[in-house]
Amino acid sequence: MSDEVSVKVAVRVRPFNAREIDRQATCCITMSGKHTIIKDPEQANSEPKKFAFDYSYWSHDGSEESSDGLTVATPGSQYASQIDVFNDLGKGVLQNATEGYNCSLFAYGQTGSGKSYSVVGYGKNKGIVPITCDALFKQVESNDDSNKRFEVTYSMLEIYNEQVRDLLCKDNPKGGLQVRQNPKLGLFYVQGLKKVPVNSYLDIEKRMDQGFNSRTVAATAMNATSSRAHTVMTIIFDQIIKNEQGQETKKSSVMNLVDLAGSERADSTGATGDRLKEGANINKSLSALGNVISALADLSMGKKKIMVPYRDSVLTKLLQNALGGNSKTIMIAALSPADINYDETLGTLRYADRAKKIKNKATINENPVDKLIRELKEENERLKNALGGGQMPQATAGMSSQEVDKMRKEMKDELMAQIQANQEEMDSGSQEAWNNKIAQSKQEMDKSEVYGQSDRKKLEPHLINLNEDPMLSGVVTHFIGPETTIGKQQSSPAPTIPLSGISIKANHGILRLMGKDVDLQPGSQDASIKVNGKPVTGTIGLTHNDRILFGTNHLYVFINPLNMNCDAELPKTIDYLFAQGEIAREKGFATGTAGMSKDQQIVQEQVLEILPMVSEVNAISEELNKFKSFEVVLLAGGGSTKVMIKMKNLHNQNTWMWERGKYMNRRYLIQEMYQKFLDGDDVAKIPDEEDPFWEPIEPILIGTANVFLQSLSYALDFDDKLSITDYKGTEEGTLIINVAPSTQNGKLLDEEYFVEEPSELLGKPYYFKVIVRNGEIHKSRFSKGVFVKYKAGESNLFGSEEIQTNTVKSLEPEFNHPKIFSAASITQDHLEFFESGCITFSVYGIQEDVKTDPRIAKLTTKELRKMDDFEKPAEITRHATVNDSGEASGQVKAENMLLIRKFEKLEQKERRMQKLCEDWESKLPSEQQFEPFFKAVKACAMSKGTKLKTRVQILSKVLQLQKATANGTTSGSVKGGKDGKDKEGSSACIVQ
Repeated sequence: MSDEVSVKVAVRVRPFNAREIDRQATCCITMSGKHTIIKDPEQANSEPKKFAFDYSYWSHDGSEESSDGLTVATPGSQYASQIDVFNDLGKGVLQNATEGYNCSLFAYGQTGSGKSYSVVGYGKNKGIVPITCDALFKQVESNDDSNKRFEVTYSMLEIYNEQVRDLLCKDNPKGGLQVRQNPKLGLFYVQGLKKVPVNSYLDIEKRMDQGFNSRTVAATAMNATSSRAHTVMTIIFDQIIKNEQGQETKKSSVMNLVDLAGSERADSTGATGDRLKEGANINKSLSALGNVISALADLSMGKKKIMVPYRDSVLTKLLQNALGGNSKTIMIAALSPADINYDETLGTLRYADRAKKIKNKATINENPVDKLIRELKEENERLKNALGGGQMPQATAGMSSQEVDKMRKEMKDELMAQIQANQEEMDSGSQEAWNNKIAQSKQEMDKSEVYGQSDRKKLEPHLINLNEDPMLSGVVTHFIGPETTIGKQQSSPAPTIPLSGISIKANHGILRLMGKDVDLQPGSQDASIKVNGKPVTGTIGLTHNDRILFGTNHLYVFINPLNMNCDAELPKTIDYLFAQGEIAREKGFATGTAGMSKDQQIVQEQVLEILPMVSEVNAISEELNKFKSFEVVLLAGGGSTKVMIKMKNLHNQNTWMWERGKYMNRRYLIQEMYQKFLDGDDVAKIPDEEDPFWEPIEPILIGTANVFLQSLSYALDFDDKLSITDYKGTEEGTLIINVAPSTQNGKLLDEEYFVEEPSELLGKPYYFKVIVRNGEIHKSRFSKGVFVKYKAGESNLFGSEEIQTNTVKSLEPEFNHPKIFSAASITQDHLEFFESGCITFSVYGIQEDVKTDPRIAKLTTKELRKMDDFEKPAEITRHATVNDSGEASGQVKAENMLLIRKFEKLEQKERRMQKLCEDWESKLPSEQQFEPFFKAVKACAMSKGTKLKTRVQILSKVLQLQKATANGTTSGSVKGGKDGKDKEGSSACIVQ
């Protein structure tokens, strides 16, 4: 009998983190009952999007800490605590397991959204998994039925880059564990995965700690950030019940508890435009999971002929039963509340909305033990017969002998794996076998060094690790003795603290405990050590709560219970973000948020995220001797700033600019390459096309020049020599640009079209012409060719086409490249673009793959990088703040030029009027006819833009006065007497 049940979906929104509080983020999520509403912070007038789920948990605010350290709701608030979540979800998991149903719980959401908090929890605020396990063993311990016994086994694995790693084993095979399919059940399983027996909640807690410790050590060694890995914990709960005849029946429940990798958007971390896009498996699992959920949702809605793509990834193979088979499944979608994460949070809500449409058919797993063992024996006999050769594949037409041998080996491996899995299940049948396994497991755990450290931490100085995933921080502890050596794991003699991974030297450092104090000394000249973000070059004394970085990945906090004096300004809790922010500040990047716009805050977030990754790839480049150097670059232009990564060929100085997404993809491929190197593969012979460090030659951005457009608001032209500046603000050349109002055919308008107020242009057609005249480039390496790219702003008001000039092979290129832009009718948006927008002219240089200078050909990557750093005029990142000061100064310059032009135009009008007055004054009184004079002055004054329009009204009054006065009693002269002073009451006096 089976029950058709929908996947139960809950969403939970976390509080702001410290960084979001510093940035004064606003919450874009509200909840009401089962409904979750999200509001687009960029579209104040848009309709909020509304979703309905089984549970909507508000854990954003309204909480307090109880006397026993638990986070609970304040009176009257809607805060959902860990116990609230367990009561709704965990109790259901426990009940289903007791009844013999398979259960699955998986957490989804972007990195840092609180997935791990809901599933595992932190400190005393335990999550669903530990609370459920605790309740499970309380139920086992309360059993007083002598005819019922329980067996619980636990396993823990990690999926990273499509490879499976057993977190309860020290050693994993090269390439990870194999995922195979049970031919009888059609389900997938992990061959050789360690399943340990557990006899109490304490046993499970210890095994979870062991798994997290193993995960942390591996992630730190490879910097394979935990946010990109899936963790699957599996608890098998068997109830063996003996009937009156002495026959045993096994009721079995498999509980899969899955903490999925971060669900960042593909367009923000994907490999847009990368030639090696298909090589990265890092996002493959989540993409495949999304496709499986969509296909299952379509099937549940009644659509036919839908193929569910379980085989597309390791994750979906292992979750096949959980998502579309025999399981009662719960999904928790973790939400980030900050407006800065709106797009990712909306994506998570849509993902969860699809998942709730899936329906599973859950069946109670209950079978007689004797029957199970008999069937397993029969199946093993059949498999052994097949293995004997009778059913092995034979050669067919078109297959080579090597292909046949390969096929036979694969078939043999499959059969052997299935025989082994069946035998393990048969061996676990008796009470005696189970007791032996429990004893072996206890003996193994007693030997482990991970446990029994809590008392030592109170008495001895030690290091504790920091990781971007709070679950993996504080997991690894190293105690410090009189002389504690730090070095590579394979070194001889073996170091006290063995570290693996990039940039760790055989003798990396020495920690010495002298009385109550600890000193740190680099073990070799080229050992990379930083304390509180600063490089260490000699012996220094450590202070309690100091942050220490060994190499590029091993980040620790020094704890000294013997002398706890430390900087009073340090935060209460030292975390990974604080330590990385400190390192970034030492490199010259601003980390404060005061006065920053939302876009600038996003840029800063990306910089802090990517800096340690760039350090890591530089270290791999040095170790593999790839002659490439990487650095973070901020490119400002068009009113926005982009985070880019610059790759430089240290042999010929050719450079490439990679967008953040492309770099993230390459980094995963570089990590994969480095892992092959550690496994003993010869990565030096990889073809260029497959090498993530290699890139074909392409034009490189020399620098940019910005033209601000305020002059167009007044129908004035702009013509100037502009500096071409690179990302550091260094002048790389000059560019002469002309931007001027024109006719539809490109004829430039003269000064008569000058307008006083921009609003006079509203509703009228408008044309302007951009002419890239010529330039001058400082660096001779770009003599092979230079060209310019630009478009009329990012708003597409004048079209979205990107314009490119011709390529000129000269360091003094003459482009003379014109382009006309048009608007059928000027709107307020156009005027705002003129007022605050700009056109960014990007100047590119042609590069060529020149031969290596013989003088540097024998130098290593590390030596070349040191030379490159030494030759830089200044630390480049000192310029890499998130402020657009260069652009701002360009805008001030443009505004100043506009004021000068407006003043010149008005001055011309003034001079013309003065000339009219002087001509009229020079005539005889009998020739002075006021009406023609007035018309001439009026024509001059009424020409567009002059600020003398108001004076025409005064002249009109003068004309009326002229007619009303008999016999010219009012003087007709503008200036009276030889002294040139105006006579009181003259019309000229009034005009002037």
